[in-house]
Order: sequence, then C-alpha cells, then structure tokens
Amino acid sequence: MSIVTLNTKKLRENFIFLNRLFQQKNIEWSIVTKVLCGDETFLNEVLSLPINEFCDSRISNLRKIKELNPHAQTVYIKPVPLTSADEILQYADVSFNTEAETLALLSEKAVQAGKVHKIVIMIEMGELREGVVRSRLLDFFNKIDGLPHIEVVGIGTNLTCMNGVLPDYEKMRELKECKDEIEANFGVKIPYISGGASVAVPLIIDNKMPPYINHFRVGETLFFGTNVYDDSLIGEMHQDVFTLHAEIIEIKTKPNIPEGTLGSNLSGEQKDFTEQQRREKTTRAIVDVGLLDLSPSNIRAKDENLKIAGSSSDMMVLDLDASDCEYQVGDFIPFRINYMALLRLMSSDYVEKQLDTSGCELPVQKSIPHNLLH
Repeated sequence: MSIVTLNTKKLRENFIFLNRLFQQKNIEWSIVTKVLCGDETFLNEVLSLPINEFCDSRISNLRKIKELNPHAQTVYIKPVPLTSADEILQYADVSFNTEAETLALLSEKAVQAGKVHKIVIMIEMGELREGVVRSRLLDFFNKIDGLPHIEVVGIGTNLTCMNGVLPDYEKMRELKECKDEIEANFGVKIPYISGGASVAVPLIIDNKMPPYINHFRVGETLFFGTNVYDDSLIGEMHQDVFTLHAEIIEIKTKPNIPEGTLGSNLSGEQKDFTEQQRREKTTRAIVDVGLLDLSPSNIRAKDENLKIAGSSSDMMVLDLDASDCEYQVGDFIPFRINYMALLRLMSSDYVEKQLDTSGCELPVQKSIPHNLLH
C-alpha cells in the first residue's frame, strides 16, 4: 500500500501567508486545484479555505468543485475546446480564451442557455504556449467585441510552464499596455490583469510587481511553499503539506548488482556495474510504489540516509545500509514529494489519499493502518 496525505494545518498556514501577502498588495487571487485531480477528500479541504475562486484545466475537476460547492466561482484555465463548449458553460463561470471562433460558439451557446459567460483573453508574452500574438490583439478583439452574453473581465498571460520564460516588470508593463490599447480603441473597461501563477509570487515578496497587476492564480506555491522563480523555498511556508507514505513489502540482504547477461530495463536503460560493486552486498527494502505512480527523481525519503536503488512499474527498491533506523516489513517510509510527483500520485488509482489532521509531522518509521489518520 502507498498513501498520500495532506496536512490540514500546514495547508491553512500556507494559505494564511499568501492571503496576507495578496491583501497587502490589493491583489485578488484564486487557487489552482488541478494537481488534486478532482479528489473529493482533498478538494473539500481546499474548498473550506476562505476564498471563493478556483481554477482548473480539466472540466471534470470543475464539475466536482461545483458539486461540492455550487457557489464557488470556477475558472477554466486553458483555451476552450470547441467540442466542450456546452460543458464549459455549465461548469466554468470564467474561461481563458485565444480563438475568436471558439468565443463565437460560446456566445451562441450562452445565449441559448440564458447566461452570461465571463472570459479572460490570454496574451502571448514570449512563452510560446497559449496566447493571442500582441500584434494581432486589436484585430482579435474587433472580432469578439459585442458578442452577446460574453463579458471580457480580464487579460492575462502564462509564463514559465513550457519554456521557462520568467515574469518580470517589463513583461507586466507590456501586459498593462495591452489592456490600455483595448480600452482606448474599443471604449471598454477590463477590470483584471491576471499577471501570472506561482512563478510570479516572488516578485510580490520582493516588491517588484507593478501595482496594476491585480489578479493571480496560485497552486504550486500554496501546496509546496516553493519559490518557482528560482527553484528555491519560501522560508515562511511549509514544503511538506503533502507526504507520500510507501509500505515496505520486502527486506533482504542481496548482491549489489544483478547476475546474468544484462539487457535493457523497463525504462530502456542499460546499466553498468564495476567489479568493486560486484563483490558488495547491501540490505534493501522494496516499497509498494513504482514508475506507474511517479518518477523517483521527484521524491526523496525524509530519512536522508536512504538511497533509491531503482524502480520497476509498481515497486521501488531502497538501499538501507546507511540508515540508523531498524526498518521492518510493514513499516511505512515517508517521502518528500514535489509538484510533478504529486500530480502523478493523484492521477493514480493505486495510491490512497488521506487527510493528516494531527498538526505534526509523522515519524520516519511507522506502521500505518488502513485508516491512517482517522
């Protein structure tokens, strides 16, 4: 068995830190929930926080949010698929858009449904992912201006996620210029500039975010306390809101390298072992989690003396020799995980998800029953 836990106390303390930061700068913000993959247990905990706007890139996750809290404002944060227009109108109060044809369809569907749909126009600012190219922005807006039952509530941009382009004062200034150009040419008012996601939070902390940026979308920094801008940590925040607990299913002393003719492993690797390694033995534990659930490069044991020796599809092998702990079969080993590890773990039906309401960190070595923390 393997289990992902969410520490409710640490989540709330991270939320309080960010909420205070945004309030001081008069910035509204929303929580990006996509890493939770629609898990009801964890979503309920996030929805209980004193905030009312939640962003996701999966319609099924927005549907789950609406089921749990019909009054929450939901935001679909990637360009809308034409084939999903009806579901977007049903489960997303706001959507991000870059295509005039899609907006024309959303308008038609919104008229039929008798509702007004809010949109944010995403602008290409160098990341080369989604966004209207700035030189064509006015032509784009001319095509969508006046579409019935469509309300433009903001412009925004996405940075860093694909090519690593970092936000800075100049890019935020250019985003403000886009808003000003639209307002001046079309006589409209656009209330929000959504200046970015977790990667731009350090600009606020360092007082480098211009005051006209008034909306943020935050997921990773809330859940992991990370400074995504330079891949460091925010000292005032918890980095272990989430923890993976993997059960030991075997402990044996074995040779340090395999015996026989070596070919490629499951990942296509061909490993090489020295003669010195050939003579060594080591005590190893197998834990009940594998490549199907995560990449070993995205986790590390809280017992820093443990070394990951290798993984297969549903098992991971740990070298125990340097550890002072007396591990036994049935113990659960806790691991620190990053954003990508959590995303994979939450997507796996083979990993249990449970709340940790203890308010404190679980010990390194602990036998955890099925009802872990209830």
